[in-house]
Amino acid sequence: MEANAASDKYMHIFEHLKELRKKLIISVISFAIFVVVAFAIHNQIVDLFIKFYSSIPSGGENKLFVNSIVEGMTTKIKISLITGLILSMPLHLYNIVAFIFPALNKKEKMCLAAALVCSFVLVIVSIYLSYFKILPISIKFLTDSDFIPQDVGLLLNYNTNLFYALYFVFWSIIGFQSPIVFVLLMAFNIVKRKTALAASRYIIVFIFIISAVVTPPDVVSQVGLALPLVILYFLAILVAKIFKFGE
Repeated sequence: MEANAASDKYMHIFEHLKELRKKLIISVISFAIFVVVAFAIHNQIVDLFIKFYSSIPSGGENKLFVNSIVEGMTTKIKISLITGLILSMPLHLYNIVAFIFPALNKKEKMCLAAALVCSFVLVIVSIYLSYFKILPISIKFLTDSDFIPQDVGLLLNYNTNLFYALYFVFWSIIGFQSPIVFVLLMAFNIVKRKTALAASRYIIVFIFIISAVVTPPDVVSQVGLALPLVILYFLAILVAKIFKFGE
């Protein structure tokens, strides 16, 4: 009987490994497909971000320039890879959830389902704030006549300034997911609520440091990302208190 039990155990593990392999293959294939799609619609993707530079008052009609003959190609490849990763993220997340969901109890399943809904809402909020609000203000602030005289033209690098905008939106999306992770940690009693509240001053400093690292090097972008994250941090603690997580 012990031999049969051991055999069943190994078979169970083998089935899990087969399922994990299947999920990984699906994720890799989906990423590759989205990269190809992003490569095909590259110009439309670029237009979404370079439009912010068309309203700059300084300089001539052309705002962005390339500095080498390979810059256009390398930028297109990088844009396609990053866009493919972003577009395939929902499928990656689905595969992760589908893999671990059967092993969760009823309470854990409810917490995870609620977290997914909140995650989607925060993605929309982060895109709205970063793309439609903070990014235009940041570019306008940095190219204002207070810093660049009106009779001085601008020669902006295509790759650098395109990724200035893209990375800001990307890291905003990632950053806005941190409260979801934080609430889940308290829901599963990995982090205690009292500990989170006591460490808030250090977390605030950490948020501002991370914002300074991942955002473009200007105060507007850094504060624009850090302040919402600080608010969401305390909101996560409030949610945990309401539902008695992390006690």
